[in-house]
Amino acid sequence: MNEKLINRRVFLKNAGLAGAGILLASSLWLSVFSETNHTTKEEVKIGIIGPGSRGQLLMSFLKENPKVRIVALSDIYQPSIDQGRALAPEAKLYKDYRKLLEDKEVDAVIIATPLNTHFQIAMDAFDAGKDVFCEKCLGYTIKECFRMYNKHLETGKIFFSGQQRLFDLRYIKAMEMIHAGRFGDINAIRTFWFRNGDWRREVPSPEIERHINWRLYKEYSKGLMTELACHQLQIGSWALQDLPEKVMGHGSITYWKDGREVYDNVSCIYVFENGVKMTFDSVISNKFYGLEEQILGHLGTVEPEKGKFFYETVPPAPGFLQMFDDIQNKLFDTLPFAGTSWEAETAKEKNGEYILGKRPEGDGTKELLDAFVEASITQKQPLHIAEEGYYASALCLLGHQAIEEERRVYFPDRYKIDYLNHKRQAEVL
Repeated sequence: MNEKLINRRVFLKNAGLAGAGILLASSLWLSVFSETNHTTKEEVKIGIIGPGSRGQLLMSFLKENPKVRIVALSDIYQPSIDQGRALAPEAKLYKDYRKLLEDKEVDAVIIATPLNTHFQIAMDAFDAGKDVFCEKCLGYTIKECFRMYNKHLETGKIFFSGQQRLFDLRYIKAMEMIHAGRFGDINAIRTFWFRNGDWRREVPSPEIERHINWRLYKEYSKGLMTELACHQLQIGSWALQDLPEKVMGHGSITYWKDGREVYDNVSCIYVFENGVKMTFDSVISNKFYGLEEQILGHLGTVEPEKGKFFYETVPPAPGFLQMFDDIQNKLFDTLPFAGTSWEAETAKEKNGEYILGKRPEGDGTKELLDAFVEASITQKQPLHIAEEGYYASALCLLGHQAIEEERRVYFPDRYKIDYLNHKRQAEVL
């Protein structure tokens, strides 16, 4: 078997998860790899709609998979076409994505275009009988996301979104530990993504400013919530196996006052029915703390981006307990004060343990794309993949709405699907 092919047994073994019954309850989508040995000689022919910077990154991973042939590229921006063609020199080129969708050779499409174009391209792709991998956020509105999800169900075509953490070994193992109760009751989740940069790209000519820097303008993008939060908010529903019922938020332009329309500083609080909260914060004028999800249980903490976990306390050996009591009693008998009042709550310096026993490598993007390829070949949609992608998009869009409207926003019943604590609505918009 080609070494580049994913072998499910090796994949799980590397994660320290082989034979773990709890695993598939947490990550049922991993079943997509169950037939990799039987699909060795199969091939999926993919069209790339949007071979810009993100599209080219996805292409670089797809080219490593011998089951993939990139047969078509489409973009309205010629430099992106030229750069994409360097990666796929035999691909046919289209200015109009609809012509690519008419190409009978194309089995599946990768959509890596500006956010405001995702919905129409995906809907047209489903209608054309193509399997769809759409970068996050799925749609510009929750209604668009909901209609895309329903179109996937109606057509029966494969549907993935760019939520690579679902296939990141650090996160898979962390969720197994969380769902097994290793960290006790999860009472809060803190997520943040900090950068220091203007998020701008070089523009060769002023008239294409909005085309190149689309992420900075409300017509095309919803900024940090759709570009960054979409990744991290999905961690909450995965860890808690539940969905928040309301969100509050605030956003502003505090530093990069350069004509952009989207915020450079945002903060949201998501509240679950049981009172557990999940926060998202992003500032792009300071990168000291980087990015992380901090999953807080009463017995321990998980930081999956760093690939580490920490326990609140390490139970001492029984013989040590009596010695500790004796020392403590003598010590506090001679001290007038027991230290500062806030010392007990000061953050502790702990090294923690690596979730996988070593520093993390990769972020799951290759495995996510390989899973899409396997699903396209077998025509078997892995469980929960479409649902996780849909709710990740819906949650970040709800947060953006709360920020824009400066009010508490509740998850609309009409956009709930039959997943986790929500039931699918009969109405199809």
